Amino acid sequence: MSEVRHNWTKEEILEIYNKPLMELLYEAATIHRLHHEANEVQVSTLLSIKTGGCSEDCGYCPQAARYHTDIEGNDLMPVQQVKAQALRAKASGSSRVCMGASWRNVKDGPEFDEVLEMVRTINKLDMEVCCTLGMVTENQAKRLAEAGLYAYNHNLDSSEEYYKEVISTRGYQDRLDTIDNVRKTNVTVCSGGIIGMGESVEDRAGMLVALSSLNPQPESTPINALVAVEGTPLEDQKPVEIWDMIRMVATTRIVLPETQVRLSAGRTQMSQEGQAFCFFAGANSIFAGDKLLTTPNPDVNEDMKLFEKLGLKAMKPFTKKVQPKSVSAEESEYKPLGENPKWTRPDHKIERNEEAKQKAKEIRAAEKAE
Repeated sequence: MSEVRHNWTKEEILEIYNKPLMELLYEAATIHRLHHEANEVQVSTLLSIKTGGCSEDCGYCPQAARYHTDIEGNDLMPVQQVKAQALRAKASGSSRVCMGASWRNVKDGPEFDEVLEMVRTINKLDMEVCCTLGMVTENQAKRLAEAGLYAYNHNLDSSEEYYKEVISTRGYQDRLDTIDNVRKTNVTVCSGGIIGMGESVEDRAGMLVALSSLNPQPESTPINALVAVEGTPLEDQKPVEIWDMIRMVATTRIVLPETQVRLSAGRTQMSQEGQAFCFFAGANSIFAGDKLLTTPNPDVNEDMKLFEKLGLKAMKPFTKKVQPKSVSAEESEYKPLGENPKWTRPDHKIERNEEAKQKAKEIRAAEKAE
């Protein structure tokens, strides 16, 4: 059961997910120890370099411009501010900085050039650099790689079937095409999803089928528990039970044995005991800091205290792969092509997304009238 497989079926994964919990944990922990240091956990810091104003309609996301949430938008962060944040993260024990921009897709131009400079700057601090910027073309992925990017995050979010119940402004294949473009470089892939959006256990298994079918499989897979934000279409979703999270982490570990499984959003709702079960089941990465882009996250000092209790240690950077070199902008081989790719805009509506959009319009109209 410890070999890397790309032919998992949904039925096989459901059988694993539904095993008696102690049996599931034992199997996951055993496989984890075959492929990873059992007591090492990577600590990453997620930094929102451009917040809010996104044109997408992702039902879980408070950064979508069409919904009314309390998120304060901001323009792209200056490079020096990003560097200062990275240094602070490094001092607190993080080995990776993940930069997120609320873009549908990357567009060639001054802002992308700034992001490339951020990548160079953080890589020179001897930290792993990850970006999540939306969809990218092959040339854009190569420019990121040349700047020294270590990983690119692009989540599948859910199964292909349930994805259509959450997002209508982009297609599932666009996600897969973006991952394929990243795979044409030396940048590692980070791709996972969210549970607790109203999906079935079969959908969770379907997402793992899609991730495991990728060849190679993602080097890291975030498992997020939905943080329901007021004003979003999923605002009324109940928090995921910790046992569901533990089962999902354990199943992911078995299906993706060599992948770093990231215990991501939703940790503020988890007890220390629940998190400990997740680490035992194979989670070997967390995001530290008081925020995950826009949602709350445990304080890094609390995480370090938990690590001490559990005998865990923070993983050093470039443990899994050597540090990439950064090529300066002047010496860059890959230049902007001014591309305008036709990323998909599916022709369907999601009722709850439309309702949240209409509600936001009414709230804004009322605020303007006051």
